[in-house]
Amino acid sequence: MSEVFRAGIESIGRGQVEAGRSLGMNYLQVMYYIVLPQAIRNVLPALANNFVFLLKDTSLASAVAVPEISYLTRQYSSNNFRYPEGLLVLAFLYANLTIVLSLGTVYLEERLHKDRTNAR
Repeated sequence: MSEVFRAGIESIGRGQVEAGRSLGMNYLQVMYYIVLPQAIRNVLPALANNFVFLLKDTSLASAVAVPEISYLTRQYSSNNFRYPEGLLVLAFLYANLTIVLSLGTVYLEERLHKDRTNAR
């Protein structure tokens, strides 16, 4: 994640920083008001891809310190001998989580793009 943000910050042209400095802003003000808003717009797609990848590789529930969804599905399926139902529910949960995260990212990208076009 830090590599994604570093690339986003480096993608902002040196002229943007120089313009902020010429307006009398210090380094923190230039970063806060000029560089970071543009960098966040640039890294949003890569950031969303990382989050979706994380969601698919690990269970969200395990990050909250409760038994992971996959483990609970296996346990339920082996106790009741209902493997198809358990796996379908698991696939449905992961698909919904991924879709919600992707739609949230699309909304955020459109909102940031709208801000960019209104500023012109």
